[in-house]
Amino acid sequence: MNDYFVHESSYIDDDVEIGAGTKIWFFCHVQGGSTLGERCILGQNVNIDGNVRIGDGVKIQNNVSVYKGVVIEDDVFLGPSCVFTNVINPRAHVERKTEFMPTRVGTGSTVGANSTIVCGNDLGAYCMVGAGAVVTSRVPAHALVVGIPARQLGWVCRCGERLNLVSGAAECASCADRYAMQGVDLVLETSA
Repeated sequence: MNDYFVHESSYIDDDVEIGAGTKIWFFCHVQGGSTLGERCILGQNVNIDGNVRIGDGVKIQNNVSVYKGVVIEDDVFLGPSCVFTNVINPRAHVERKTEFMPTRVGTGSTVGANSTIVCGNDLGAYCMVGAGAVVTSRVPAHALVVGIPARQLGWVCRCGERLNLVSGAAECASCADRYAMQGVDLVLETSA
């Protein structure tokens, strides 16, 4: 008896690891060599390419494909129809499978609906990518980015609330977590 759920319309290749409590819904395909952590949810029509690693507690909404070279860390939310690329200059007539560029989506991040993440860029922990944004460069931890190309609009807490950064520090009005700048990233100093 499996300790995870796979809808009968979905297909799981051989050599796939699926963590306890994970639910894979309608018309999904998880390709060989991939690992899905515990308590993940794959919505309708999700494709996980071969040899992809998905952390624990990840929620992938409908119509998302996660390709080779993309690493999804724990507690990430991928909105409906968001897109990952894996080659910077694709051509149908030129084979470029040896040129895949890695992309890391940091712990606790949110990638909004219909956004595009261009390969080779890391998304820092707990960042938030707004719906429809096109990410063409690294996103700092806790950054809120929107637009085409994505530009930083502000900062967000682990709980998802906007932060007001003053003199390199911020405190969340909702959960009271405290943050400080460390290089270009905002990092948690104390948790309430």
